[in-house]
Order: sequence, then C-alpha cells, then structure tokens
Amino acid sequence: MADKTITCKDCGKDFVFTEGEQEFYKEKGFENDPVRCPDCRRERKQQRNNRR
Repeated sequence: MADKTITCKDCGKDFVFTEGEQEFYKEKGFENDPVRCPDCRRERKQQRNNRR
C-alpha cells in the first residue's frame, strides 16, 4: 500500500491518506476511502455533536 492523495469533497483541498491510516480503516472494516480532509471531518463531527 502507498500513500494516496485525495481531494476533499467539501473544501477542495488535497490531503494525503497515509499507509497507516489505510491500515486503520482496513482494521475497522471501512471499505471506502475518506472523502473529506481531516479539518473538514473534524468540523463536521463538531457540528453533529452540537446538534444534540
């Protein structure tokens, strides 16, 4: 496995999906690569938590 460069679907910035992150996703059973950069993921998670 090699690092992958992915474009965030929210902000359009490129981010690197590292080999280690890919292993983590695989261990957790996630089948899809992330579509958002870490910053957008964090922001989205925060918005979800604030709605409760």
